Amino acid sequence: MTDLIPRLPHVNASLNVLATVLLVVGYVLIRRGREVAHRRTMLACFAVSVVFLASYLTYHVNTAAVNRFPSYPPAAVRWTYYFILLTHVVLAAAVPVLAVATIALGLSDRRRMHVRVARWTLPIWLYVSITGVVVYVMLYHAFPGGG
Repeated sequence: MTDLIPRLPHVNASLNVLATVLLVVGYVLIRRGREVAHRRTMLACFAVSVVFLASYLTYHVNTAAVNRFPSYPPAAVRWTYYFILLTHVVLAAAVPVLAVATIALGLSDRRRMHVRVARWTLPIWLYVSITGVVVYVMLYHAFPGGG
């Protein structure tokens, strides 16, 4: 199990990519009127996000090291990273609440409210999924070595 812990950031990024794809596919499906496929896709997306959260928490509970963004990139790059990270973290806190509310409304066939809430949930959830990958790429690949 301890061999897996250092690999979890890579797993988490992959889960974020999968969630992004599922969100987009779910949106396309509902726009085409394919309700059952939309429901299954969105529930799969939620399941992927639950697995992500479990993996993310497992990593942080089992890792004392903090991966800081390095100081060597130009200031504009560092500030961009911190802006993306801040907005990602703040909005990520809202995603579980919005997702559960949207799913509950959809499953209880409260379509009008489901659509109203989903219009907020989808862009926020997409932003969080995409910026999660951006943070990962910046921290582990574009500018590694923050310590």
